[in-house]
Parts: sequence; C-alpha cells; structure tokens
Amino acid sequence: MSGRDWDLLREDSRVLLARRLPVRFDVAVTTELPGLRLVPLVHMIRQDIWRALRHLRGFAPVVEAQEDPSGTRVTAGGQVVGRIALGPVKDRLRIVLEDVPNRTRWIRCAR
Repeated sequence: MSGRDWDLLREDSRVLLARRLPVRFDVAVTTELPGLRLVPLVHMIRQDIWRALRHLRGFAPVVEAQEDPSGTRVTAGGQVVGRIALGPVKDRLRIVLEDVPNRTRWIRCAR
C-alpha cells in the first residue's frame, strides 16, 4: 500500500500503482522515458493524471512503469466506471504524458 488507498505492486523490472485492484485499463496511453527510478516516477505521473482527470466521475488511475532496453516504458490510464467517451480522456492523458515541463520534472526527480 502506498499513500491513502493506493496499491503499489513491484515485480522485477516493473512497478504498478493503482487505485483499485484488480487493475483494469479501460483507457491507456504509453510513452517512453529514459531509465529512471520507477517508484518515484509512477507516483509523480499518477498525481499529474489525477489532476488532469479528477473531474471524471468513477475514474481510478493506474500507472505502470517498466524498464526495458531503451529506457522506461510508462503506461498511464485506468478504470472508468460509467458511460463516457473515451477518446477525449485518452487525448487528455496523452497531453499530460507528452507535456515537456512534466517530462522534465519527472526525469529530474526520478533520476
């Protein structure tokens, strides 16, 4: 458990931070970052996607980070309860993950 009601799952080169278990990605976006410390990275990304989507009723964020040969692959998204258009949610997630100031902060803090 990490923080209030957050589950932090670790296995080998993968870390997953989720609001609800079992994890479900109804909507997800993936990005690549350089090699970083996974635990601080997933916490920062979770905070940023929560800020961007906190108005979305029934949204349960999930962030997964996995080390791979080229660096760190991050999948961010989560579970959505109810009927909503997932396209705009995915667009908002993509904006958060590709935002240069966000990425710069994540890299600086998770090195």
